Amino acid sequence: MLFASYEFLLFLAVVFIVYYALPGRYQWIFLLIAGYVFYFIANPFYLIFITTTSFTVYYAARKMEDIRREFKTLKLPEGITREEKKELKAKEKKQEKRWMLGALLFNLGILAVLKYTNFAISNINAISGAVGAGLSIEHLNIILPMGISFYTFQALSYLIDVYHAKYDAQRSFPRFALFVSFFPQLVQGPISRYSDLSKSLYEEHRPEYTTITRGLQRIMWGFFKKLVIADRILVAVNAIIHDPETYSGVYVFMGMLFYALELYADFTGGIDITIGVAQTMGITVKENFERPFFSKNIKEYWKRWHITMGTWFTDYIFYPLSVSKFMRNLNKFARKHFGDKIGKRVPVYFSSFVVWLTTGIWHGASWNFIVWGLGNFVVIMISEELSPLYDAFHSRFKVADRKWYKCFQIIRTVLIMSCLRMFDCYRDVPLTFKMFGTMFTNFGLKNLSASMIGELGLKPVDYCILLAGTVLLILVSMIQRNGSVREKIAGLGVLKRYCIWFGLFLIILLFGAYGIGYDESQFIYNQF
Repeated sequence: MLFASYEFLLFLAVVFIVYYALPGRYQWIFLLIAGYVFYFIANPFYLIFITTTSFTVYYAARKMEDIRREFKTLKLPEGITREEKKELKAKEKKQEKRWMLGALLFNLGILAVLKYTNFAISNINAISGAVGAGLSIEHLNIILPMGISFYTFQALSYLIDVYHAKYDAQRSFPRFALFVSFFPQLVQGPISRYSDLSKSLYEEHRPEYTTITRGLQRIMWGFFKKLVIADRILVAVNAIIHDPETYSGVYVFMGMLFYALELYADFTGGIDITIGVAQTMGITVKENFERPFFSKNIKEYWKRWHITMGTWFTDYIFYPLSVSKFMRNLNKFARKHFGDKIGKRVPVYFSSFVVWLTTGIWHGASWNFIVWGLGNFVVIMISEELSPLYDAFHSRFKVADRKWYKCFQIIRTVLIMSCLRMFDCYRDVPLTFKMFGTMFTNFGLKNLSASMIGELGLKPVDYCILLAGTVLLILVSMIQRNGSVREKIAGLGVLKRYCIWFGLFLIILLFGAYGIGYDESQFIYNQF
């Protein structure tokens, strides 16, 4: 059941009505049922995996807290030394760590088997063919549960946080199961933390006009991005990337920018719907984007794009790895053999390498995603190494605060990120490099003919709609620098306010990419 479908709207209407019709103390129970029904409709088989993840993480967290409480209430023998007390504490922590690692490895194992088994088989067959071994293993018919990467990482963040005693373990399994299966997040995130989502997830909520209308407004804005922009430009993107022999050079450049717009409108549109659905029920979900295409460099871009994923990898991989015993030993080795200047960089760069490698693997079981992740790592590391030159340039020419230079930085970042996203477009590493090269060897603006553009599947009116929609996206992002657009609109007169939102509703109805023969497309990040 996709967000951009009539079935989802009907499901949402039923959930909304029943949710507010129930007494407040039963609302969270109903949301748990709704989440499992949502997942059951997608595929009844999926329920096995999300329930397994929920129960194993819940049980391991309970056991860790029980061990911790038992130690706190333990009556220590009189005269025990500080060293003996530390030894007892270390034993207690070791028991907790066993439960944490057991649940962690078990659930990552489920994710790895379901998502990466066929990828491993493909590589084994490729290596076998290259060395002439003649080994050929058939691919398995594995069903990948919807949103498994999102709900697995969300559950594991809770597990690790309980291990570090950031908060107490949830004693109620149904309540924890709701945290994992909250249905608006199941399609494509965000990856919520328990400490954030639980604040409003289990509370009683009464219908409030402002809360409901603000949520509906956010949902409409999400559908505008998805239906008017993303699903419309998808036609041209598919035409370009599925026919690389015909569309090369300047068309690759055009397709690259089209895909950047499609991905942004698609992903942020889905997140808008998620946040809006939650808000209509009084539940707060963290923002996942902060105007990423206004970033001046790649590092800043990744602090603004898919924020919950970025912070997850930073908090649970980068920082723990950076302070690990292995990294301390690596730091000493590097400083001893390469000097302090290089040695001090090695731990940071190695941790960043691991983060970007796992980020690529998380996005998909394919070499194109791995190369995409490592491409981001390379660009960021080169930028870090060149920072002294940047500082010297800015000190000499004083252009950092000039508007034209900020625009240059923004355009540069958009182009770099769009080039890296080509690995996502073509899904084939050699082909991606080949098509990237044609932008320099066969760019040729003369090849950009009206007839060729017309064969991309879009009419002139479609390009006009896309242009107007893109301008609107940019204007809204610029206005948001000074506060919420919805709050600014709420401050207008009643007539102006309703004209704006009714106008957006009509735009979605009239210019959404659907009609006779329309088949709603899934959100891009649903595959992850």
